[in-house]
Amino acid sequence: MTLNYLRHGALFLAVIPIVAGGGCSANRSILGDKVNQQTSQSDEQRYQHLRDRMVREQLEGRDIRDRRVLQAMRDVPRHMFVPGGIADSAYQDSALPLELGQTISQPYIVGYMTQALRLQGDEKVLEIGTGFGYQAAVLSRIVPRVFTIEILPELAERARAILEGLGYDNVQVRTGDGYRGWPEEAPFDCIIVTAAPDHVPQPLVDQLKEGGRMIIPVGGFEQHLILIEKGRSGVTRRTTIPVRFVPMTGQAQKPPE
Repeated sequence: MTLNYLRHGALFLAVIPIVAGGGCSANRSILGDKVNQQTSQSDEQRYQHLRDRMVREQLEGRDIRDRRVLQAMRDVPRHMFVPGGIADSAYQDSALPLELGQTISQPYIVGYMTQALRLQGDEKVLEIGTGFGYQAAVLSRIVPRVFTIEILPELAERARAILEGLGYDNVQVRTGDGYRGWPEEAPFDCIIVTAAPDHVPQPLVDQLKEGGRMIIPVGGFEQHLILIEKGRSGVTRRTTIPVRFVPMTGQAQKPPE
């Protein structure tokens, strides 16, 4: 529908010079701006409808109940965080390919992992595995400070540009090895990991604040999300749902002895 509308609009503008004479350039610019504005508004309404349906059917329709998470995912334009050619698929109930072999997680998994952190709205959060920045954007609507690390420079730059362009100015993006965390900014209230190591990285556990929580996929062919909580008496780990994430790269190959 949008494509047809643009075609008709372009045809209408093309006949203006014959009718309008010397004033055609200004009129063409004004009318062109109106067409683009109307098309943009139409697209945004369509995407908002898709976001609302995604939240209603894929999140609320399952077990995502945290109102902060639901509102953040209702607000963040997921279609801006995928390659342009698959923007219309952004709100489907599935993971999608990005670039360089990376993916953007299924909306439900984003909601599930964010909810698992039990955010109250005042936390300092570290994300490992930025991708195009969607998970970081969702977090940024809930907490005041988000730090995110991406090992692939091309993706880190792409994420930084998208986040800055959309005004998510409380997210800091770093290119680096997420296995090692971000020691200069530690400790963190919460850590979320969106790539799967074969064991829980000890540096990330060390960078958790007492009372902090981390959600992380762990495993090889078979992976599960593990919720880690750090208390005075030590660290507890609880295995939750089976998942499939891309492997964490750049990590130490073996856990410490």
